[in-house]
Amino acid sequence: MLELKRVCQNIYKYNHPGQLSEASGYKVNEMKDGSRVVVVRPPFAESWAFFVRKFDLPKASLDQLITGNGSELVIGLLRYLMKGSRITAITGAQGSGKTTLLMAMVGHIYASYTLRVQEMAFELHLRKIYSRRNILSFRETEHISGQAGLDLQKKTDGTVNILGEVASDEVASWMIQMSQVASLFTVFTHHAKTFKDLVQSLRNSLLKSGVFRQEHIAEQQVVSVINFDIHLRRDAYGNRYIERITECIPVEKGSLPPFEGTSENSWKSSMEQYFQLSAEHMRRLNEVSYFESRNVIEYRDGTYIAAAKLSECSVREMTEQMHPEDAEEFKMFLASGWGNQSDL
Repeated sequence: MLELKRVCQNIYKYNHPGQLSEASGYKVNEMKDGSRVVVVRPPFAESWAFFVRKFDLPKASLDQLITGNGSELVIGLLRYLMKGSRITAITGAQGSGKTTLLMAMVGHIYASYTLRVQEMAFELHLRKIYSRRNILSFRETEHISGQAGLDLQKKTDGTVNILGEVASDEVASWMIQMSQVASLFTVFTHHAKTFKDLVQSLRNSLLKSGVFRQEHIAEQQVVSVINFDIHLRRDAYGNRYIERITECIPVEKGSLPPFEGTSENSWKSSMEQYFQLSAEHMRRLNEVSYFESRNVIEYRDGTYIAAAKLSECSVREMTEQMHPEDAEEFKMFLASGWGNQSDL
């Protein structure tokens, strides 16, 4: 136990992140080789402990990360999501490979775009991987919150915002707001298990942070921002794969008919109509119909297959953001994988 305590007291000290003490019972830091280290101690934890995760920087490429039957379909779509400036969530459990996949996807963002990165601890190391790109990373400190860091990014001429992990309500709410007004698009990671869980988690963060008070309005804001969700899984044997790529399509609810009294101005008829409209209003609010999720690629029996076609809106918006030659290649890619998009 004394040896474990000695290691814990020394392993996190690269670049002097501060003192691990009873008042500050944990530290998250990077090591010199780029690994992430988390150290905990009593009374915050029952025992001294440390956790080290190694990120292999030279191998961060889509061709090496995504293998198997149909992998070219997934690789191609991920490339065009970045070239098409889609707001993309990368979800999955801890250790499923979200951070590594994010590193690889950044390489397909147009080099003319400036990147601003917000992390809890420096683990993406995008400036080391893409040394010729305009990239600057920020992280939370004891005195500067993630929310303050995201607010500062608005003043740093960033085109693309990358969030290493959306782990707090404040960061989630600022991510939604920045995706709407402050950047061309955003890429982030999250621990949601399903797309519905992702929407509800971000919606609840907006409500908890006080940005909105009504659930349906907060949910509409979330689904109007998120374009695609890439969900990763790791099986019992340690194999990592992309379980699905989901497109989010906002659904507009029909408006209620205007309330009008009868020609006889009957009080009874008017009240009946009022209660009917009120009941219909509550029914529509309780419906989960603010978005439609389509799995455009799925992993089935060891093979990646094309499922639902991309929506016409996504294809049009992605094409508008691409260079002309990429737009033509994108159309051919869709035709080869999903068939003629006009069949939608």
